[in-house]
Amino acid sequence: MSIRLYNSYTPGTRNRALSDFSEITKAKPEKSLIKKNHRNKGRNNRGVITIRHRGGGHKRSYRLIDFKRDKYGIQGKVASIEYDPNRNARIALIYYIDGEKRYILHPKNISIGDTIISGSGSPFTIGNTLPLEEIPLGTSIHNIELIPNKGGQIVRAGGTSAKILAKEGNYITLRLPSKEIRLIRKECFATIGEVGNNDVFLVQSGKAGRTRWLGKRPTVRGSVMNPCDHPHGGGEGRTPIGRTRPLTPWGKPALGMKTRKNKKLSDAYILRRRS
Repeated sequence: MSIRLYNSYTPGTRNRALSDFSEITKAKPEKSLIKKNHRNKGRNNRGVITIRHRGGGHKRSYRLIDFKRDKYGIQGKVASIEYDPNRNARIALIYYIDGEKRYILHPKNISIGDTIISGSGSPFTIGNTLPLEEIPLGTSIHNIELIPNKGGQIVRAGGTSAKILAKEGNYITLRLPSKEIRLIRKECFATIGEVGNNDVFLVQSGKAGRTRWLGKRPTVRGSVMNPCDHPHGGGEGRTPIGRTRPLTPWGKPALGMKTRKNKKLSDAYILRRRS
């Protein structure tokens, strides 16, 4: 992937930097691998907003992604690389030799015509999925399982990868993209290589309208609200927040306050917290 920069022909093209989509080879998704996607726009079952700043945006179909990669021993061929509106990574359409079609996350440096395979004893090449115990130290991996046979749950964003640091007993030590160092069972599967679309974090919309197309609504600073709406609100003109520390709209500490629960079962597997 590469980034396309724009000259300032209009206010909307000033500071705009978008993907050039040069790696995309197919415009429309595979019909058998999409389903209706109802987005709740931040509302709960009572229609009350529980997550602010969500709503609107272009209609999307959900692409069914194979995170499990459980076609063990069956070879597949990359047929196309496609855009997925539901994630910042690209997806690859795989044709398996038994006739089945599936979408997977597109690994970096995988192109049309390449073959992939999953399962114990698979070749050590990019795009193949193996148990962690069979992958050499220092290897970059993605789409990693936390529970055996549940499917990949972490390291799935564009441009991300984890690294295998050590193997001891029944556990593998990984360094995750957040710099957290964590233990994972050796039976868990992971895919070799880095997720593609690694320039996605350089994208700049350039205008508010494109952000609205993505389903994101405006964010208003608390300091410009009234006191009844936010702890930072009120006062004449520009005034300090009037509190000992920044707060959320609901009075909880903000900006640096740790929100992870103190007693989680996964604490025993985390050797070093994320920074």
